[in-house]
Amino acid sequence: MAENDRSMERISISIPAKLLKEFDEVISEKGYASRSEAIRDAIRDYITKYKWLQSMEGERAGSVSVIYDHNSPDVMGKVIDIQHEFSDIIVATLHIHLDKDHCLETILVKGDAKKIREMANKLSATKGVKLVRVSVMSPGGNVPE
Repeated sequence: MAENDRSMERISISIPAKLLKEFDEVISEKGYASRSEAIRDAIRDYITKYKWLQSMEGERAGSVSVIYDHNSPDVMGKVIDIQHEFSDIIVATLHIHLDKDHCLETILVKGDAKKIREMANKLSATKGVKLVRVSVMSPGGNVPE
């Protein structure tokens, strides 16, 4: 959709009741006029983050944080399998139990941005993974003195 294109499309989505309740609380606190406007903002933010991740090139160092539901069938095994697949860029991992159902895995990485992106995408696509956040920088290159 072009920036000046004001046409709107209607869509229908299914959201778990608990997630919708939390979303409604956030949009109320932020003062949105409607769910639609809040969802448009969330989609814009998602696209911006995706484009940023896709544009990364060269050597990078940082972290990939993953929150997953450990009750989801074999999610832990799949997360570990992905880590083994990318062991050449993984420096260390940290595992935290957030509550009785959720774990946080923080994976420290150093290597080619393309491989970091590929690992993050595989983790995001894994059933049972709730959230993946990538935070990386160029090591040594653009650090102010």
